[in-house]
Amino acid sequence: MLSALPEWNLFPAVLRGKIRLQDSEVTNPIAVGDRVRYEIDGEPSMENPASIMEVLPRKNYVIRKSTNLSHQAHIIAANLDKAYIIVTLQFPHIKLPFLDRILVTCEVYNVPAAIVLNKMDLLREVCPEQIADFHRIYDSTGYQILEISAKTGEGVDALRQDCSNRICLFSGESGVGKSSIIKALDPSLDPKIGDISIAHLQGKHTTSLYEMYNISSDGFIIDSPGLRGFGLVDVEKEEVATYFPEMLRASENCRFTPCTHTHEPGCAVKAAVEAGAISPERYSSYLGMLDEEKKYR
Repeated sequence: MLSALPEWNLFPAVLRGKIRLQDSEVTNPIAVGDRVRYEIDGEPSMENPASIMEVLPRKNYVIRKSTNLSHQAHIIAANLDKAYIIVTLQFPHIKLPFLDRILVTCEVYNVPAAIVLNKMDLLREVCPEQIADFHRIYDSTGYQILEISAKTGEGVDALRQDCSNRICLFSGESGVGKSSIIKALDPSLDPKIGDISIAHLQGKHTTSLYEMYNISSDGFIIDSPGLRGFGLVDVEKEEVATYFPEMLRASENCRFTPCTHTHEPGCAVKAAVEAGAISPERYSSYLGMLDEEKKYR
């Protein structure tokens, strides 16, 4: 069931000090997409902002833990109808464990997710075999995969229709083209668009704030800054496999319950990997998530 879309009526507001101190486990007590209760005396303005009195309960959210030494958690966005994970196979080079960690987080916090494969005009010319390989890895997961070129317009209409009447998150690594896609979806918008660092083939950070855009096809898009690390939050090792849809399906036939899918005899998940029904790449991501010390960047 989709959320009722909010009215697009912008005005300044500030958090009360009590709310700022309520949750010390995350860096931000309020996130883009939150619904709040506020008070205002007169017309809101920069000199007379509304006061946010309460953050209302969230139906879902996407959260990440920093992979640096701080280990702080940050809520990326809340109350989402769908999250689109933007990737591209080259320019910059894709990091599959990074993508898998975002997908697992969406599963944990009940956010429907899809994968947007951007820069198809370049990829078909440079690495057509890699496109087929990407589908080999992810077609069996059940996630929707949308092939897009923000430059040529390929797939943009389908994505625009998919975003219609929804509150959607666009997230991914730096340089994958989130802002360019938003511009293609609604040319009246003006998100910052950056270049690729030739030295490292990584994207430069062009979006530094989490911003919500009201798009002309009746919906909202939350644009997140390019991410370079994505740590899981509040996921027990014993639960990780249940957030891989293809592994969850296969695990029904494991000989032992619970099964870690690492060493047990009669493990249906390991058998599915050997048979090619579950990709070795996804299984490798799973094993990496079992090791809390391993970090992906």
